[in-house]
Amino acid sequence: MHENLVLIGAGSAMFTRGLIADVIRHGWEGGIGLVDTDPAALRVAERLAQKMLAASGAPLRLRAATDRRDLLPGATAVICTIGVGGRRAWEQDVLVPRRFGIFQPVGDSVMPGGTSRALRMIPAMVGIAADMLDLCPSALFFNYGNPMSPVCRAVHRATGACMVGLCHGVFDVGRHLAGLLGVAPDDLRYTALGINHLTWFTEVRAGGRDMIPRLAAIAREKVAGLDHAQPNPHPADGASADRSAPFGCGEDPFTWELVNLFGAFPAVMDRHVTEFFPHLFAGPGSYYGRTLGVDAFSFEGTIAWGDRIYAEMQELAESPEPLPAKYFERIGGEHEQVTEIVESIRNDRGTVYSANLPNRGQIPNLPADAVVECPAVADAGGMRPLLQPPLPAGIAGTLATRLQWVETVVEAALTASRKTFIQALLLDGAVASVAQAAQLADALLAVQQAHLPDWRQA
Repeated sequence: MHENLVLIGAGSAMFTRGLIADVIRHGWEGGIGLVDTDPAALRVAERLAQKMLAASGAPLRLRAATDRRDLLPGATAVICTIGVGGRRAWEQDVLVPRRFGIFQPVGDSVMPGGTSRALRMIPAMVGIAADMLDLCPSALFFNYGNPMSPVCRAVHRATGACMVGLCHGVFDVGRHLAGLLGVAPDDLRYTALGINHLTWFTEVRAGGRDMIPRLAAIAREKVAGLDHAQPNPHPADGASADRSAPFGCGEDPFTWELVNLFGAFPAVMDRHVTEFFPHLFAGPGSYYGRTLGVDAFSFEGTIAWGDRIYAEMQELAESPEPLPAKYFERIGGEHEQVTEIVESIRNDRGTVYSANLPNRGQIPNLPADAVVECPAVADAGGMRPLLQPPLPAGIAGTLATRLQWVETVVEAALTASRKTFIQALLLDGAVASVAQAAQLADALLAVQQAHLPDWRQA
């Protein structure tokens, strides 16, 4: 298959490594363009890609540029993995709210961290979409950047570009549930609906049998034995004790409490799901005897892990030695389905994947045009959502306010409005008062000033 891929945000070297390995494995021909505004990070990604292509002999042309407009003409697929400000800006999204007694295990999707991140991400992604419409309007357009729903909603609203949001979370949790239920992953059938990082498995089947009752029974057993003061079962470095499970999986007590209450399984487990219910962990950050982001899903551990991975890749890029053989092995991660999705579209296979798309009736009791995570078929028409029955009222309720937060933070980012930013922080639910929301907004705007457009004080 011949494709001209452009990867924007190529300095995310782990994603770049996985994507190029998959492209080589699938035997694609054509070209790969790497874009990153950081010349040093781009050089690491380019050097690693050069080594991979040379070792494999793959018939792929490699180009790299700090200006995306140099590489977008002729692109057939564009994949965005940008994170404006990188890990250093991400740190401030989490550490600044801590000064206000707000503790976040991730801080990239919701809560004040996700709200702050959206202010940086949305203008950048709208600019990328505008350039795509100008230079390669027929290219497939995929986004992996968080916060997923606000980014995709802003791009659709501001430009009309046909962006598809992708995340491996639902796919990973599906594999986790298959292991939990003792069935092969390929034998599990499920429907997962919601907003990215709070997507509810409302149907789970295997061998023609409904598996929701089995999950409900597991939930009852776990909740009955739950000690809310027990130590958190997760390692403090943010990694999973079970390496076959999704990042951050383990006992996940809050997830099982929700399964017991709602009769559906929320993805993607406690590390993300807790952030959608900040009022329940305002102790501050109290999580079954631990503190979210500190000794439960350590945020510092996550950042240190990312810095360590980048340093290792930088060393490999600069070394004159060839890459180790394991470098070409298939690895899990955000990249792992996008090559299959492109192939399904090009070959009109009609395979179903989880995708983030505007709500055009696929979830009838959620707002029209809100970006929702849902099953979508990948065929010659692109990625098209599959219509679903209405969600149960309780589950729809967990999403409805959050989708209005999305609309508010999108408005704040597109209009550079401090007042609307404060409104978004209130809707998110982590702050204790209007005054605290205003103080937190000003603190975040000050620390992220280098990555934000001019903001008016209104």
